[in-house]
Amino acid sequence: MPDGTILLIDDEANLRQVISRVLGFEGYTVLQAPDARRGLDALQQHAADILVVLCDVKLPDAHGVELLPRLKALAPSAEVILLTAYGTIADGVQAMKSGAFDYLTKGDSDDQLLVVVARAADKARLQRRVADLEKQVGAQYSFASMIGPSAALAQAKALAERVAPTEAAVLLEGPTGSGKELFAQAIHHASPRRAKPFVAVNCSAFPKDLMESELFGYKKGAFTGALADKKGLFEEAHGGSLFLDEIGELDINLQAKLLRVLESQEYTKLGATTPTKGNVRLVAATNRNLRHEADQGHFRADLYYRLSVFVVPVPPLNARRDDIEPLARHFLQLYAAKLRKRLRGMDADFLALLRHYDWRGNVRELKNVLERAVILADEELLTPDTLPAEFQQAPAADEAPDSRSLRALEKRQIRQVLHETAGNKTEAARVLGIGLKTLYRKLQEYGL
Repeated sequence: MPDGTILLIDDEANLRQVISRVLGFEGYTVLQAPDARRGLDALQQHAADILVVLCDVKLPDAHGVELLPRLKALAPSAEVILLTAYGTIADGVQAMKSGAFDYLTKGDSDDQLLVVVARAADKARLQRRVADLEKQVGAQYSFASMIGPSAALAQAKALAERVAPTEAAVLLEGPTGSGKELFAQAIHHASPRRAKPFVAVNCSAFPKDLMESELFGYKKGAFTGALADKKGLFEEAHGGSLFLDEIGELDINLQAKLLRVLESQEYTKLGATTPTKGNVRLVAATNRNLRHEADQGHFRADLYYRLSVFVVPVPPLNARRDDIEPLARHFLQLYAAKLRKRLRGMDADFLALLRHYDWRGNVRELKNVLERAVILADEELLTPDTLPAEFQQAPAADEAPDSRSLRALEKRQIRQVLHETAGNKTEAARVLGIGLKTLYRKLQEYGL
């Protein structure tokens, strides 16, 4: 049996009673209104429940076609069916152009009315399910979903939230595993492009000779094996956002073509003779110091300056240690539910080891460590024995927080500079004033 609420707006009381009875027998709840004013009031009060509006074209205080925009504004997901005593093709066409689901003549069979109402109700339910799913996806990828109270995370989120509603290109800088793709998704879902595709690609995942066809697509016959036209990622992301992760790995010749797309909003597929328009907002990410790479000639300077219109530094986990415990609790709940284990939390020793670990793999490493711990857990609390062997090693004396030995100071300085250069060892060596070989030796010596 169908269910749902129908709003019937008609000034003929007898007709309202007949239609209400017919729809009631099918399981619908029918609200009645004799004129436009009271119909709009009813729709405003019950917009969340009403699936379909049946509205007479000629009401005492309004014309049904002219009323359509106001009805749709109050209940965007509801479908409107117009009723008329004397239907004409011109009126029907105008009604459909104005957004009506259908246009029926009064006196048509009850079966026809029920079929049209059922189709309209099904469409309204589908639209509401889609809207609910979009809300869930938006919540999943929102800035609010980013876990952690640290000042470093808050600062990065504040920058990203400011740029999200704009059309500016964004460059996310941070080490591998720090959550750059999560930032990219949040920027997309907080932008006017949220209803369009978010397409992500890792530039290091494709050989150089395949990356161009992956980005821009190709025409049939463009090369041996091109047996049909292929859409590129720019075409897939049309109207939405394209996320290029590890853009520092992009071949320098392809960088020139990417720059042209950013400047002209058009590209040429392999094998094509005419350009294709592209409407894409670009978000890029790197774990390198692209400015230094550009200075060294390893990355196009003009592309760097085009990408770096707005830079968001994504902090590594060891720069946001206040976030470690809440992130760990989130992953614990996630994997406990997935693996159907009853776990209450983490014991104090387990948490202490998490807090003092270096987390060179960042949030991704923390996630993997918690998944492993949940798999190994035999008790209600996660304990140190569920952690990998490297967590069990006692910290050296010169790693104590209050240590002021030269060795401890040097280690902290190297770690800080590596953080500031997003892990770029060449740049870190330059800042520290030491040779690259010396830096590698000290990284091995200090276990960094």
